[in-house]
Amino acid sequence: MIKALDLKIQGMTCAACAQASERAVRKLGGVAEASVNYATERLSVSYDDAALGIDDIKAAVAKAGYEAVDDRSEKEAVIPVGGMTCASCSAAVERALSRTAGVKLASVNLATERATIRYDPALTRISALKDAIRKAGYEPRALETADRVDAHREEKEREISSLKTRVFVSAAFSIPLFYLAMGMMLGWPVPAALDPMHQGLRFALVQLALVVPVMIAGSRFYRVGFKALWHRAPNMDSLIAIGTSAALAYSLWSTAGIARGDHHLVESLYFETVGVIITLILLGKWLEAGSKGRTSESIKKLMGLRPKTATVLHDGVGQELPIEEVEVGDLVLVRPGEKIPVDGVVVSGSGAVDESMLSGESLPVDKAPGDRVVGASLNKHGALTVRATEVGADTALARIVKLVEDAQGSKAPIARMADVVSGYFVPAVFVIALAAAITWLALGHGVVFALTVFVAVLTIACPCALGLATPTAIMVGTGRGAESGVLFKSGAALETAHAIDTVVLDKTGTITKGEPALTDLVAAPGAGVDELLALAAAAEKASEHPLGEAVVKAASERGLSLDEVADFEAVPGQGIRATVGGRAVLIGNARHLAAAGVDVSGAAAAVERLSGEGKTPLIVAADGRWLGLVAVADTVKESSAAAVAALKRMGIEVAMITGDSRRAAEAIARQVGIDRVLAEVLPADKAAEVAKLQAEGRRVAMVGDGINDAPALAHADLGVAIGSGTDVAMESADVVLMRSELTDVPTAMRLSRAVIRNIRQNLFWAFGYNVLGIPVAAGLLYAFGGPLLNPVIAAAAMALSSVSVVTNALRLRRFKAAA
Repeated sequence: MIKALDLKIQGMTCAACAQASERAVRKLGGVAEASVNYATERLSVSYDDAALGIDDIKAAVAKAGYEAVDDRSEKEAVIPVGGMTCASCSAAVERALSRTAGVKLASVNLATERATIRYDPALTRISALKDAIRKAGYEPRALETADRVDAHREEKEREISSLKTRVFVSAAFSIPLFYLAMGMMLGWPVPAALDPMHQGLRFALVQLALVVPVMIAGSRFYRVGFKALWHRAPNMDSLIAIGTSAALAYSLWSTAGIARGDHHLVESLYFETVGVIITLILLGKWLEAGSKGRTSESIKKLMGLRPKTATVLHDGVGQELPIEEVEVGDLVLVRPGEKIPVDGVVVSGSGAVDESMLSGESLPVDKAPGDRVVGASLNKHGALTVRATEVGADTALARIVKLVEDAQGSKAPIARMADVVSGYFVPAVFVIALAAAITWLALGHGVVFALTVFVAVLTIACPCALGLATPTAIMVGTGRGAESGVLFKSGAALETAHAIDTVVLDKTGTITKGEPALTDLVAAPGAGVDELLALAAAAEKASEHPLGEAVVKAASERGLSLDEVADFEAVPGQGIRATVGGRAVLIGNARHLAAAGVDVSGAAAAVERLSGEGKTPLIVAADGRWLGLVAVADTVKESSAAAVAALKRMGIEVAMITGDSRRAAEAIARQVGIDRVLAEVLPADKAAEVAKLQAEGRRVAMVGDGINDAPALAHADLGVAIGSGTDVAMESADVVLMRSELTDVPTAMRLSRAVIRNIRQNLFWAFGYNVLGIPVAAGLLYAFGGPLLNPVIAAAAMALSSVSVVTNALRLRRFKAAA
């Protein structure tokens, strides 16, 4: 088969190099065409993959003195898979995809019923991946995109509705079947025409007639189960199919014997076992499907926030279009009471926008021209015209949904053992069932006894509980986290967070607001506070320094009128000088004022005190006389102290890292209750400080918001980015706090602990159920004088086991963000 390949060629310095490498490849047997472009430094080759491989082509280029590099970009596809019923099914699909040429990684999640595949588009296509799924015995569905979410949801609802119908049909026939089979034994009235002692053949045929509709209702167990056996990848359906088929075959043999006149065989009919097993397992699957649907409700809620249409302005005229048709640069009209359809910038109009879906802030935020708005937020009042800057998959809401979906589809390391066990589980159960039946036969028990044991072992085994134990808890946990403003990027991050024992908080923008604010006004004797602030603000109005902006903002909030400024001059590292209303004003440090002959000895004590509190004091003088000082500081967020206290209550040590002086850093640390301070740390050294903590044997989480925090976020065991921070920080992080509230850090840790505790409970139940249930079904209790497990009871236990795991995971929906 002829394939096309594109490789990068390194080491070429001229056109002759390109010719040499091209000739080397052309000489290979099986090469149909080869071309090297010197300008792009790329080799394009068509070759017969039966005659040679990529390594042969690379070797030929290397022999010519150059290096061929396979730099093709990987693609990722998410394919919904139908027909999976247990962990063995997902393992079979995963194996089939992993064996497909060009697939780098395949991960199948039973709870979400999705296969996530990373593949080389030059070696395989989506159609080949779907073929691999079909050959494994399962049904690939249409690829999921944002506009197919509703269709997928409707498909799941149809599936649940179909299961419900099958349950009721099955029950309608299996209940009278069970009554008829057990009536005489339990003393219930049975029509004389169906008396098994006198009308044995009719008794058997009526049971056969009743069991056939039940088997039709459960036909997928046989269709999927035997197909999986054919592909040598048996699953839960295979266990049910073989167990019930064995019981049916024996019952048919007994019916034939009754027809020949052996009426004692009426006691060897197992039609009711087949009917009740199928009904109970269908019931379990229906309950499980409904529960699994509720695990993804958080995604449905997030997707429901997005408006379906937008009013796009063309030449001043509004036209309502589907949200998918809005392009970057379009002008979108948002009326009062409407949701903003896309991310963008306000170009005209003003209003108040409710952004609680993203920020958690309950009060509407005022918006004016130039302000950014976020798609899915609600315009409470005032009409806005918004220029779209991000649409479709690039909007903040779409990225959040993608993060949550990726996390829900990922596997946590704790699931590894369950995945390994699931791969061998069903074949092992077959072997145990067969061995138990043969053993009891060898010990002198009859065929009926051995068949009972065989069917009971096959029906009680439950690989579903193993497969659902971890992904359902992760789905509910990550979804609940998203509703609380905490986005976990993967199942691994969710698991790592529970083991964190040290949290390192960046100071600026994380503990503090990241914006300087006026904190203190100290007037000299004989000077007024308003006079002091008005002079300082008027002079600083011409400054571009953030400290000066804080002073101006404070004066504006107090409604002070500011005089005109002339002769403004900034002195780097010292302060400013200016003429305000005819007065010569100096603002800055003591050295700056002393150089101008101003006596600032009276300000020394206040400067010392404020500096010790981590504030920046600015001394103000006018006409050669000290008037007082203003202090500016990056103020602490209201939630910081509460967050630190919550982490300490959880047994987590909290440290602060900053480039500030130790004195200033310790002042901030005292305000919020932090004992360990890493001060005077250069941005490039933050990752090294994290490494030192890890060298002490600590599991470290780093919380930050800036570009300079990115290396430390990546180096930490868990990187946590504040939602108001930079995109670089969020890319480097494992967890994103959407609301920029530090109290969400303990929330993330508590949620992680709750999820891991839930997963451990689920795994304990799943393993414990099978470890105890299978030996009991095999006759262990009977061997020591106890009862023999009826296959019907085994089926009921099996049906309830997977439901119990999913129900336990759903308890996480009650998780409360507040400690």
